[in-house]
Amino acid sequence: MSCSVFTCKLETDIWTLPAPSRVSMDSVDMRHTLRWRPPQASCNTTVLYSVQYQGEFELLLRNGSWLDAAECQQIPGTHCDLSLDLGSDSDYNLQVRAQCGSQRSAWTRLSRAFNRRDTLMTVPEMSVTTSSDALQVTFNKLPPSAAVSVTVWKEGDEMQAAVFSMPSEQTVLHVAALQVGVMYCVSAQVVLDSGLHSSSTDTRCVSITGAAAWKRPTTVTVTVIVIVMAGLLFALFWSVVHCRPDACQTYFHKEPLPQSLKGDWSVQIPMSPQEAELGEVCERIPALLSVDSERRASKTDAEFTAHLDNHKY
Repeated sequence: MSCSVFTCKLETDIWTLPAPSRVSMDSVDMRHTLRWRPPQASCNTTVLYSVQYQGEFELLLRNGSWLDAAECQQIPGTHCDLSLDLGSDSDYNLQVRAQCGSQRSAWTRLSRAFNRRDTLMTVPEMSVTTSSDALQVTFNKLPPSAAVSVTVWKEGDEMQAAVFSMPSEQTVLHVAALQVGVMYCVSAQVVLDSGLHSSSTDTRCVSITGAAAWKRPTTVTVTVIVIVMAGLLFALFWSVVHCRPDACQTYFHKEPLPQSLKGDWSVQIPMSPQEAELGEVCERIPALLSVDSERRASKTDAEFTAHLDNHKY
């Protein structure tokens, strides 16, 4: 060990805690997780860990500086998710250290640089269902920043397959206007921008059944309904216009009023003697007025005749 007494004493005072060991990267479907083993030392409190990374930009243009992984500073676990930090297809150096109270360990670096293009792509979880004349293809647990390539073809005619691409955030693909009664097959794979892709899923074949028969109104059915309704309306109108009197009386018979609604004018209301006498007086008034009018008219005629006679002489 080539160091001065002062340097060795300083390192002994600073790095009093053993460093983490067996640092490794676990990268599946673009989810990058750094893992390590805890230091072989006793600690009277919780051991905390911090992680740093160094990309090509920091290595070549920032004089070999390191960046702290924001979500992995002073954490108690022995793993760190770096999926958001390692955002380019460049090589990254990674290192981790432990801390127990005021004691810190030296940094332990990943044995070789990591590139996210080395991630392991798994076959996507896919389910295929039908709805009327359409296919619905659903995916679960797709990797971020990826696309899904879906291939659809008629069974036995794979050379005429159609390929659909959708972002991993979508998770559901609808393929409509398919031929009813035909069997369609589907397979898919995950594709990254770098060209890396997963293996294809197992082929799933389903039959397009279409809507239920009672839900499919056809042109013939609608036409028949319209003709029948028009015929009924025409027959009703013709029967009303060309109805003979005897037939009309038969079909449009007028029911007599019930006895309870007919007026019974023979009913007499009992009256007291005074009311009866008053009624007789009221009945005589028109007759008396008529006699008086006749008398006045006769008197007027007599006076008029006498006046004419006087003028003659």
